[in-house]
Amino acid sequence: MEIRELMTKNPACCSPSDSVANAASLMAKNDCGQIPVTDSNGDLIGVITDRDIACRCVAEGKSADTRVEDIMSSSPITVRVDESVAECCKKMEDNQVRRLPVVDDAGKCCGIVSQADIARHASEHQTGDLVREVSEPTR
Repeated sequence: MEIRELMTKNPACCSPSDSVANAASLMAKNDCGQIPVTDSNGDLIGVITDRDIACRCVAEGKSADTRVEDIMSSSPITVRVDESVAECCKKMEDNQVRRLPVVDDAGKCCGIVSQADIARHASEHQTGDLVREVSEPTR
């Protein structure tokens, strides 16, 4: 099974110059914890997560007007639409992340795949391994 079969297609994205408040609003509206950050050409340049907002903005006393580029995670790990679920799980496990942006051959963000997507579509064994590896204490 390829990632294209289980990813969330056309995720809400924000720009690096958007405010953290805007990114948080997108998360609430789309019931998600990660928003891809794209440039004016639609190329993926980072992601902003609910954890980024909590730890890099709120915990540091920054305002909701802080720009996304000031707290986003740059150079995110990605998965291609044609990669297998096994390849995706390996990337999630190796990098201890619960979500990955999905990119097409041109580097454009075309989806998001989450640990929950894997759980709904993969085998119990594959799901269990993913949850265990991602949840290991930081190495």
